Amino acid sequence: METVETWRDILGPQAIDLALLAGFIALALVGFFRKSVRLKYITLAAAVGYMGFVKSRLVSVVDLFAVADWNLPVFKYNLAWYLLSFFVLASTVLWGRLYCGRICAFGALTQLMDLVVPPKLRVEVPAKLERRANTIKYGLLVAVLAYFVATRDVGVYRYVEPFWMFGLFGTTPMWIGLVVLLLATVFVRNLYCRFLCPVGALLGVISRLTVFKIKRWSECNTCKICEKTCEWGAIRGPKIIEAECVRCDDCERLYLDQQKCPHWIILRRKGDKLFVSS
Repeated sequence: METVETWRDILGPQAIDLALLAGFIALALVGFFRKSVRLKYITLAAAVGYMGFVKSRLVSVVDLFAVADWNLPVFKYNLAWYLLSFFVLASTVLWGRLYCGRICAFGALTQLMDLVVPPKLRVEVPAKLERRANTIKYGLLVAVLAYFVATRDVGVYRYVEPFWMFGLFGTTPMWIGLVVLLLATVFVRNLYCRFLCPVGALLGVISRLTVFKIKRWSECNTCKICEKTCEWGAIRGPKIIEAECVRCDDCERLYLDQQKCPHWIILRRKGDKLFVSS
C-alpha cells in the first residue's frame, strides 16, 4: 500500500531548524524594539554563529535568480527558507533594512569588528564621495541580474558576495579577495554593506516603502548630533535616507535620550522658564 505523507512527517525533520530560526528572529526583534545595545551585540554574535557558520543560509542574489526563473524550493520541504524570506520582506517594508543591520551574518561580522578595531584606524569617507559610492551597489545589482539573464550562470554570485565564506568553499583567489575586503573594512567601516552589496541595494529599493520610519524633531533641521553619530551615512541634515539606513538604533537611542538630544533639552528649558514666570 502507498503510504500517505502527513504534515507530522513533513514538519518533524524541520522542527529544530524552524524553532532555532524563529528564536533567532524573536531575539533580533526584541533587541530592536527595546533599543538595547547589549541585545543588539548578542544578536550580531548569534547571526555570525547561527546564520553564518551553522545554517550558512543568507539572503543572496541566487534567490533573485530563483525568482526570475520561478524555480523556488518546494514549500513544504523548505519552510525555514520561506520563513526567513517572508521575514526579510515584511521587516523591510515595516521598518527598513533591519535584515542588513541584524540578521545578515557578514554585516554582523563587520559590525562586531567595530568592537576591536581602534577608532584611530578608521577613515571617514567624505559626504560627497559617500553619496556617489552608495550607488555602486545598485550598479552591481543591475549588472549581476543582466549577466544572469544573458548567461543563466548562477555561479556569478561568488564574485559579488562574500557570503560563501561561511560555507568555507571558496577558491584561493576568492579567499585572497575576501582578505583584502576585510582588511579594507578595518579602515572603512562596513565597506561592503554600504557600497558593494547587491542584496543591500535591493532591500534599499524596497525600504523606500517603509511604513514605520524613524521619528524626527523640528530641531533636527539644525542639530548634527545624529548625523555625526551615524556610521552608515544614512542621515543628511533633517532627513533619514531609508535606502541606506539599517536601523542600527544609534540615532534612535540619542533621539530618546533626554540628557543629550537638544529637543528634550529645549523643552526642559522652556518648562523651567514657564515655571519661573508663573
